Amino acid sequence: MDPSSATPLPRQNPWWSRLVLLKTSLSSELSGAVGDLGTFIPIVLTLTLVSHLDLSTTLIFTSLYNISTGLLFGVPMPVQPMKSIAAVAVSELPHLTTAQIATAGATTAATLLILGTTGLMSFLYSFIPLPVVRGVQLSQGLSFAFSAIKYIRYNQDFITSKSTTPRSWLGLDDLILAISALLFLVLTNGFGGDNHTIDDNDNNSLTRPQRRMSKRLRVLSAIPSALIVFLFGLVLCFIRDPSIINDLKFGPSRIQLLKITWEDWKIGFLRGAIPQIPLSILNSVIAVCKLSTDLFPDHELSATKVSVSVGVMNLVGCWFGAMPVCHGAGGLAGQYRFGARSGASVVFLGIGKLAIGLVFGNSFVKILNQFPIGILGVLLLFSGIELAMASKDMNTKEQSFVMLVCAAVSLTGSSAALGFGCGILLHLLLKLRSMECSCFGFSRCSSKTSADEESALIPSVREFSKHSP
Repeated sequence: MDPSSATPLPRQNPWWSRLVLLKTSLSSELSGAVGDLGTFIPIVLTLTLVSHLDLSTTLIFTSLYNISTGLLFGVPMPVQPMKSIAAVAVSELPHLTTAQIATAGATTAATLLILGTTGLMSFLYSFIPLPVVRGVQLSQGLSFAFSAIKYIRYNQDFITSKSTTPRSWLGLDDLILAISALLFLVLTNGFGGDNHTIDDNDNNSLTRPQRRMSKRLRVLSAIPSALIVFLFGLVLCFIRDPSIINDLKFGPSRIQLLKITWEDWKIGFLRGAIPQIPLSILNSVIAVCKLSTDLFPDHELSATKVSVSVGVMNLVGCWFGAMPVCHGAGGLAGQYRFGARSGASVVFLGIGKLAIGLVFGNSFVKILNQFPIGILGVLLLFSGIELAMASKDMNTKEQSFVMLVCAAVSLTGSSAALGFGCGILLHLLLKLRSMECSCFGFSRCSSKTSADEESALIPSVREFSKHSP
């Protein structure tokens, strides 16, 4: 056989290039990379100011997490703060120390690591009904959206976690600026769907107006809108307070092990880990796996893999004072909303965090402290709405009922675990109600008549109808 006539084998890409292969344009991946910063920046800034979190260490470790998860999962897997621990640390007195925050994150991570390695997390993932998961996602999404509206409408005091005075209409962090950013993102991104991918391969099937619209939507979607808004916010930081240039000090802080006492372990677990563990199981593993399956049907995530990832990240970084982190469904929704379609987006984000942590270190908090909160609110609003829209696939009234009750309890009770428990109970009660039992439970119970029983009943019914008046 002539070697020249042989069919060449398809070229295989290296494993690393397949994991971060761009599924869309580079500009879209860069824009999606900053899609979850509306959540990340306020929490990091608050922990830095209140609990004296080492910003340089956190940026360096979270950058390594971003790069690793982008390569490992191949989807825009977010790395976000553990929100319940952060809320306890800054809102309850006495404030948690850095060591206590670390122990809360480490014990939460150890729990998820055990659940992942033993297979219990996969069991939970397959057992929990979809309407309950959607209820948790809906409550989290609406919670983000409510917080975003507060960021846009009111000035914020992150140290006390409260809104202060109404935001002015004119200024460098005003309502006009936030509304302009909102309109710009809607104009370029639309409703967040892939509405720019109109099939124009067959030009004969498209009219001239359809071709023009398709071209216009592709041009608009190619604009890295979220990245532009974020970079514009950074420029405004220096305009709002030019003196921060003199406060910048180059170089990272020294990374060192924390000194942790037994009292730190006890306080961290009781006050921080116990409320965080249910939220991490539901939102950081189960909800994010469900959402990833919705967004990337050909790239299903393993609940075991995600759970182990959260455990390993924190059991490494928390010992050095890095902020406890998890994989949040809201972050995934936000990154997808602004164009992220592969692991490349979080790799780019990790590279950016690493550069900032190594170059500016802890002095970067001066810049974050001047970042326009209204712009963060706009980014957070889109993330929350995208996450809430995951609940649109409830096809029956029963499913919608369970989902809405779960979401309502989660929102009013400020606890995803409470809403989850009510959702599971309601789901079981509805299933029990639909079962048909006879003879006080001594006969077999079934939710519907079997095909054989139904066919046997038909002749009897017909015979009865003949003799009935």
